Formats: sequence, structure tokens, C-alpha cells
Amino acid sequence: MTAEILLELRDLAKRFGPIAAVDGLSFSVRRGEVLGFLGPNGAGKSTTMKMITGFLTPSEGTAIVAGFDVTKAPLEVRRRVGYLPEGAPLYGEMTPKSLLEFVARVRGVPAARARELIDAAAERLQLASVFHRPIETLSKGFKRRVGLAQAILLDPEVLILDEPTDGLDPNQKHEVRNLLSDMAGDKVIVISTHILEEVEAVCSRAIVIGNGRVLADAPPQQLQARSRYHGAVTFVIAAPAAESAASLIGHLTEVAQVETREAADGRVRLTAFANGSGDTLGAVRTALQDASLGVEEIFQERGRLDDVFRQLTTGNTEPGGAST
Repeated sequence: MTAEILLELRDLAKRFGPIAAVDGLSFSVRRGEVLGFLGPNGAGKSTTMKMITGFLTPSEGTAIVAGFDVTKAPLEVRRRVGYLPEGAPLYGEMTPKSLLEFVARVRGVPAARARELIDAAAERLQLASVFHRPIETLSKGFKRRVGLAQAILLDPEVLILDEPTDGLDPNQKHEVRNLLSDMAGDKVIVISTHILEEVEAVCSRAIVIGNGRVLADAPPQQLQARSRYHGAVTFVIAAPAAESAASLIGHLTEVAQVETREAADGRVRLTAFANGSGDTLGAVRTALQDASLGVEEIFQERGRLDDVFRQLTTGNTEPGGAST
């Protein structure tokens, strides 16, 4: 059975004078999907999110959230959406506790139920140590966690998050990603982020936009397969042996090109790009072993989202570096 569509954009557009910030976006997202919403600065990501949540009125088109049209029933849409804007704007004089109480009260949640929801959100985001401190005194990471807490407070069907892990340390990012994965089963989660590893870790689907239009829409693994690094073999070798290794590997029939990059501590990183025939990893490993060229690390690339992102948004397929 196909999952229910909870979010649908229909020719959504926003113009500011002669500038088209969003230019006719159309796509739908089903319950259970975690969508990575990607694009360069100025592509229209934040503007799109503000229109979905009712904070900006579309110039054309509309967004349908859980069956409600944002242009006709914005209050019904907001009841079903949790939203974390970019920068996590919060009332600095409030504490996390008073902010969450305020959000629950504005949403009309009964006091007893509000206490349960606030306690659950605070526990999920580990806010106990700062729960009674003014938000303006908190670190950037804690402010982001407070912003996340208010977004998930009422367990919304559609969760819109703009840079949700901005300012968090690696452990906190890991915890938030686990939280989002745990929550994803019965809702739609849309994540706008510049951290592409986050898309790989959390998202079941990714949309890349540029100049307000959709450039790609696919699972992250399919996008990775479009990378020039897909199937390439990368290895690290001592600098004195790098030139010999590059020449040796460059003559293999399974290799189209070798790229050399400096690594740290007198080592060099080489990448052998596959030409689409044969076992590239096996050929490279065997050639290095036969030549007694020991490597410290060797692995086959799955493809790189940053490479595909660059191709889609700039048309540049060359990552730079010396080639052999």
C-alpha cells in the first residue's frame, strides 16, 4: 500500500519584484519520507520553507499540507507543521521551560498534556541542565536544541527544519540524527542543510534546487551513483612512492585517470577513476602489491554528494587536483 502524501507543492513560486526566488516548484512527499532539501545559497530553500509553513504568501501556486491548502487554510496548516527556521530565532529573555510552555499555550494544549509534551521534548533534546536559564545566555548549540524542542513539541505530521544541526558538536549532531530517524516513520520531515553527510545519514530522498527550480530528485544513493567518484578507488601512500604508483595505476586497463592530492605527514592520496570495465579495486590492489608499493589505506568510493551537488548547481565536473 502506497503511503499517504502529506506534503505537496504545486507550481509554488515567490517573486520579490523582478527577482524569482522560487520559480514553480512541484513535488510531493509521502508519510515516512525524510527529504533532504539542498541547494546553494540563494537557491530558494528558506523561501520555500517559509511558504510551506505559511510565513510567506506564494506569488503563484500553493502548498498542500496534510490535505490543507496553505493559501486557503493557513491556520490548519500551522497546526500540523513543526518549523525550525534558520538561525533559531527565540525569545532571549525566556527560559527553555517558559518558551515551551508559551508555545503549548498558544497552540491551545491543556495544561496537564502540555507538561507531558514539554518534559518529553526536553528529555529528547537533553535540556535539563539549561531548562531554567535565560535563552540569551545559552550557547549556540543549546539554542538550536531549544529551537528543535519547540518544533517537535506537538509531534507534528510535517516537520520543516532549516539547518537543524547548525552549531551542534559531533556528538549532539549524532543524537539529533538518531532522533529524526526515530521520528520519521509516521510523518514527513524536510531538512534543509549544507552538511551533505547529514543527507547520507538521515534522508531517504534528496531534492536539489537551483535558481528556484528542481535540478534533481532521487534517493541519496542514486545521486551518489552520478558522481565521477562512483566506483573509483582511493588509496594513501608515502610521498616518495606516489609518482611511481600514479604511473603504474594509470596504465591499468580498468583505470581511466588518476588524480593526486597531497595528504598530511608526508603522505599522498591518489584516486583511480574507473573506466567502467572490470574490477577496479582488485586491479589496483594487485598492481600495488606486485610492485611492493605498500599503502596505508585503500577503499572503493560510493560516490560523493558534494561532487554531484557541484555538477548540478555549477556545471563543474572537475574537483581540481593534478591528474596523470
